[in-house]
Amino acid sequence: MEYSPPPLFKQGPSALARLVFFVVLALALLISDARFRTLEIVRGVLGAGLYPLQRAALVPRDVFMGAADLAVTSATLRSDNEKLRTRNLQLSQQANTAAELSAENTHLRALLQLSQRASTQSLPAEIQYDTRDPFTQKVVINRGAQQGIQNGSPVVNEDGVIGQVTRVFPLQAEVTLLTDKDQAVPVQIVRTGLRSVIYGTPKGDTLDLRFVPISADVQTGDELVTSGLDGVYPPGLPVAKVVRVDKQADTAFARVICLPIAPVRGARQLLVLHYVNDLPPRPVEEPETPTKDGKAKKGAKPADSKAAADRSAKPSEKSASNAAGQAAQAAPGGKPPGAGQKSAVAKKPAAPENAKPQAAPGAKP
Repeated sequence: MEYSPPPLFKQGPSALARLVFFVVLALALLISDARFRTLEIVRGVLGAGLYPLQRAALVPRDVFMGAADLAVTSATLRSDNEKLRTRNLQLSQQANTAAELSAENTHLRALLQLSQRASTQSLPAEIQYDTRDPFTQKVVINRGAQQGIQNGSPVVNEDGVIGQVTRVFPLQAEVTLLTDKDQAVPVQIVRTGLRSVIYGTPKGDTLDLRFVPISADVQTGDELVTSGLDGVYPPGLPVAKVVRVDKQADTAFARVICLPIAPVRGARQLLVLHYVNDLPPRPVEEPETPTKDGKAKKGAKPADSKAAADRSAKPSEKSASNAAGQAAQAAPGGKPPGAGQKSAVAKKPAAPENAKPQAAPGAKP
């Protein structure tokens, strides 16, 4: 007796046939969507319809993350607020001290009748990008000649020296950083006042303080500031700090390695200084001219030396002409001696004062 399933449980096509059908349908949809973008509208409609469901599903996560961010933000704000208060108090004390020192400096300068040596103006700028040369330490700022930027102006931030303007364009300027191998800044040690020159290194991460004798008092931790002797950097700007001192007996100078105080590569906002030195220019030395005795005389002009030589030559010529006239009178006939004759004045010895004149032969007494 054969049993057949009731009509409710009839399965229809076989499982293999359904699998093949759905695989072919999926491939056709993938190919048509990739080639002809046929499902873009369907995808947009489904995305718009399912967006409220997605937002509803993400509400617990957003609530949890918002609470965590609120707690972290509140703690961060309290910590930053405390730091800013402390910094504000320190800056207030420094401002009061600076005001007192400025008033005292003004009073002492007025007492000693000294004028202010230099005046410094600043212009804010921002770094736009680094230069393309990977072997140099240079950046480009968003200020140029139209904003008053000049070639050679020092560039600083709130921590210290950053570099120097080396090229100026109408709307931009190129700044060579302090750590560049071709950059040099005259500095002095705050603790001892020793002056030297600090240079960048090829790696661009440290600074090299050169021309420091072995006997010089240089220690790790010494702070270096600009000396102002070059007339480019204002004196007293922080530059670097000594991190290592190597002294060898076979060399005349010590090797001093320093690190810049200001974040040279991390700075974003800068100040371009327009430093004007009011010191009088150095007098021009006059050329040295040789004198008659062979010694060099400073400050004598060529025309004056020529006139002096002419004046000294005229008496000698006059004495020579007088000597020639006396020789001509002493010669027979009153004529000057020729080239073959000997001068009687030159060959005749001088007679003593008490000697009597002898009569010529044949002359009557």
